[in-house]
Amino acid sequence: MQFKLPPLYPIIDLQFTPHSLEFVIGELALAGVTLLQLRVKREASGKFLKTAREILEICGPYQLTVIVNDRADIAWLSEAQGVHLGQQDLPVADARRLLGPDKIIGISTHNLLQATEAQQSPADYIAIGPVYATISKERPDPLVRWEELKAVRQQVTKPLVAIGGITTENAKRLFDLGIDSVAIIRDLFSTGRIASKAEQFLKLASS
Repeated sequence: MQFKLPPLYPIIDLQFTPHSLEFVIGELALAGVTLLQLRVKREASGKFLKTAREILEICGPYQLTVIVNDRADIAWLSEAQGVHLGQQDLPVADARRLLGPDKIIGISTHNLLQATEAQQSPADYIAIGPVYATISKERPDPLVRWEELKAVRQQVTKPLVAIGGITTENAKRLFDLGIDSVAIIRDLFSTGRIASKAEQFLKLASS
């Protein structure tokens, strides 16, 4: 059975999340969020692993699924529910061998060619972006043009999550295109009203 991607995909990046993990996860759970990603770019592996284990412990009572960004080894050691890989990370097939058949694996793509290649991989879902200008990445890839995004949606049958500069002002257009999920960092976590903002995104997905 194909993996079902929830409509809201929060990415917790400690650089852009000024609140405690307990507060953030509680707010997400309150809004009905079921899955999140932990992104740690500037910390040593030991700190990344410690943070992953901490977030998994907090998420446990809420039954929140935790995806670790980039690092299949951290996902395996922390016993997270999955990993999200970039184009320069471990190949999807090798991550699947390491993590086994039951873990969730996502892959970032930045154009139609990469997306169609990911369609043939053992990935459970595919990310495409950046779809809008973003400041949460130091060296973002070129923007995916709207026509190319439409082509990706037409040719990719796996669940598709859009990422990059998405806000409550521009997310509806993506859902209307048939995008399954939107990955959010700054527009979700820059405010103390995380639950309210998450509910806005979920309402856009269902409208």
